[in-house]
Amino acid sequence: MLRKDPDEKKDQYFMELALQQAKVAATLGDIPVGAVLVHQDNSITLGHNQKEILNDPTAHAEIITIRKAAEQIRTWRLINTTLYVTLEPCCMCIGAIIQARITRLVFGAADPKSGACGSLMNIPHERRLNHHVMVTQGILEQPCGEILTSFFQYRR
Repeated sequence: MLRKDPDEKKDQYFMELALQQAKVAATLGDIPVGAVLVHQDNSITLGHNQKEILNDPTAHAEIITIRKAAEQIRTWRLINTTLYVTLEPCCMCIGAIIQARITRLVFGAADPKSGACGSLMNIPHERRLNHHVMVTQGILEQPCGEILTSFFQYRR
């Protein structure tokens, strides 16, 4: 008999919040990626891609969300938190996740072109790093991927 992960419903709930943020990004003309940072089953901050809006190549959903959280709780150490993001983080974003000491990363769709958590490279599994992030992938993978596919089809 298959056992369900007890966190699966919780993961789906928070990924839905991240998907809502991705939709906000799309309505603003940015690549639809959303993120939610959670501590003790409560969302701390929400964010979405703002590269186009801010003309900032570092304004990815993960970076925006991490910055907001660090400012809000007044520490860069985001220990015992989980970051939910609709798309597999790139090398810049997983680097920031590691630097922020985020405990767990949950992402929806894989990114074969720039994903750094298993697709193109696997930075979280690099043993030489001083902090390690637990990674769960594929939560609401289909809707997370579809919003990106639809966005790029519309833009072409």
